[in-house]
Amino acid sequence: MSLSKQLYIIISFIFLMIFTGNFIISVNNTKEYLEVESATKAQDTATSLGLTLKPYMKNKKDEEINSIIKVIANRGFYKELRLEDTNFTFTSEDLIINNNKINQEHNWKIENIRIDKKYGEIEKVESDNELLEELANLENEEIVLNDSEEIDVYTFTANETYKQGLDLKISFSAKYENETLDYVSTLKMSKILAIETRAVKFDYVPQWFINSFTLNMEEKSSEISDGWKTAAIIFVSANPGDAYAKLYDQAKAAIIYAMISFTISMLLLFFFLSFVLKPLKNIEKLAISISNGEFLKIDKLPFTTEIKNVALAMNQMSSKIEGIIKKLNKNLENMTNKISLDDLTGLALQQTFETDMKKMFIHKTDAYVLSVKIDNLGSYAKNHTNQDVDNFIKKFALILKNSDSKFEYKISAYRFFGSEFAIIVQNKNFSKVKEFCTYLKEELDLFSKELNIPNIAYIGATPFNHIGTIPEMRIASNEACEMAKQIGPNEAFIRDENDLARDMLLWKDLIFDIIDNAKFDLDYIGDAKVLNGKDENKLVMQEAFSTAKDKESNQIAIGTFISIAEKYEKVIDFDKAVINKVITHIRKNNITHDISINLSLDSISDHEFLSYLEKILLLNHAIVSQLVFSITAYAIAKDINTFKTFSHKVNKAGGKIIIKRFESKFIPLDKIKDLKINYIRLARDYTKGINKEPGKLAFVESMQELSELLNIKVYAENVKEDEDLEIIKKINIYATSR
Repeated sequence: MSLSKQLYIIISFIFLMIFTGNFIISVNNTKEYLEVESATKAQDTATSLGLTLKPYMKNKKDEEINSIIKVIANRGFYKELRLEDTNFTFTSEDLIINNNKINQEHNWKIENIRIDKKYGEIEKVESDNELLEELANLENEEIVLNDSEEIDVYTFTANETYKQGLDLKISFSAKYENETLDYVSTLKMSKILAIETRAVKFDYVPQWFINSFTLNMEEKSSEISDGWKTAAIIFVSANPGDAYAKLYDQAKAAIIYAMISFTISMLLLFFFLSFVLKPLKNIEKLAISISNGEFLKIDKLPFTTEIKNVALAMNQMSSKIEGIIKKLNKNLENMTNKISLDDLTGLALQQTFETDMKKMFIHKTDAYVLSVKIDNLGSYAKNHTNQDVDNFIKKFALILKNSDSKFEYKISAYRFFGSEFAIIVQNKNFSKVKEFCTYLKEELDLFSKELNIPNIAYIGATPFNHIGTIPEMRIASNEACEMAKQIGPNEAFIRDENDLARDMLLWKDLIFDIIDNAKFDLDYIGDAKVLNGKDENKLVMQEAFSTAKDKESNQIAIGTFISIAEKYEKVIDFDKAVINKVITHIRKNNITHDISINLSLDSISDHEFLSYLEKILLLNHAIVSQLVFSITAYAIAKDINTFKTFSHKVNKAGGKIIIKRFESKFIPLDKIKDLKINYIRLARDYTKGINKEPGKLAFVESMQELSELLNIKVYAENVKEDEDLEIIKKINIYATSR
């Protein structure tokens, strides 16, 4: 997970915690405030209403009481207004009114009121006049009593079972003038004198919010006195609808504000992180470029001190690694030159000869290959000192080396070993080559007279065969050299171009038939293994090697086969067929290691082939990482830009690249980092006899160090000697064997 995402998550989490805490505290504070405010307002209303209703307590049935309560209730703030009597009370009038058998027009006097004792007891309430009269008697004073007609009031004290009220049957005697009658009236005993309620409406407040934040709206009350007695109690309950609406609005506003604040904060954080982390992305790109072998630098240093220090450290590291690689490249170049030249003569060795021959195959160069052998060097050595022998070889080599300056065409001389030398004359004209051989004979004749030796060397020349192989041409030039012995001392024999082994038309028909009908086989050779660590001897790669036969069932040299296929533009079809066979082999046999597939320069240069390759890699994405496309170093050297395009497409598709038969003469070491390759397989001459040649050991060690810096794996090709294998094992590179 990226640093920016982690910061977004952490800051969002912190913001959420802070908001949640503030939100809960804010809503709870508002909730408590609304509860206190509602309770205070309800209490104030109860007190005020109690004072208003006090004058009406003489007659608790007065309709004015209901009117006053309704007016207050209509304000909508209250859930319920309820006036309750302190006791269950009724009047003598209530008994008369609730009995339809009594003549309502008479002025009845009620006496002897009684009920069933199981319900409770009835007691008459003394009037104020009676109370005042008793007080006056105690004080021996006279008082003036109210002459208005009073109504008798009674209280009903209910037993525990009937505390909540009931329909009570009351027996009583009604007296009018001289007539007394017994009646029974049923009165509903209830303490509620008046009540007004309003439905609780929450309008737009959702139920989940109400369930989450329950408001405690306490009912408030106030006692109403009638003289010195408590006559009734007024109860007031606040309507929670308004409180919930205010609480919901406050919560919603807090959430909206938080969302707006969060959005603005995230936008500011985005721009801030873009500014702060941009240098980190540049540092990341620099690190990736260093791992890819591109030693760039961060020119625009970041503003933040810590990141600036990291950028400076990365720049310093990039410079140091680049310096190390340049030093390694220089050392490798020096060692390459050292192991490529003969110490005694200064002539190029056989390895360089073969390298130059490969270049000629690539560039289709016309030339002649000459084999030059010193005659009876052993006899000369027996009769002379080592110093004399060395001087003899040096003077002989100098004749070959100086010949290049005598002609306008290029002439290259090589020493294989001992008395065997070779020359490449880059000119296809027979007469020109004959001219060169004549010059060489004259120089050797002069050398013979100087040393008083009848014969110095023989020379054999053969035309460079573009469809042949290096060993075939060496054999042909050696045969010509033997024929020169039949001519005379210091003589040369030049083979004619008509000596080519096969007719080109026959070759064309044969190669076309093999490719079109897939009459070739694949052998999987060169088992590349890990030589060190826990996976020692683990098979990591094999090479798909093509084999084909002619009509007489003779094996065709693969170099000749490819050369003719390239000449007649058939090599692309051949490479496609090889790729298809390798993919089938991997799938059919559940292969887990890598397989390298040799491709020609013609194929990787062809747009149609590249389109085919991209498609086939996409279709076989499950095994694409096991496909390693192999190109020879001398083929890449011919068109390095085309190889870069090919390498980019293969890497993008998930495949791998190996450069085989790597020699520093083909690809400059400072160019390796630009090729985007996965493996390098060294030419076998670099590791053959490495246990005896310190120059080769130093070269391979430096090559391994350079490759590790560039994240490239190195293979040693066809190691046969156990001593060489032990050295390679210590260097910690892979090895292939056949």
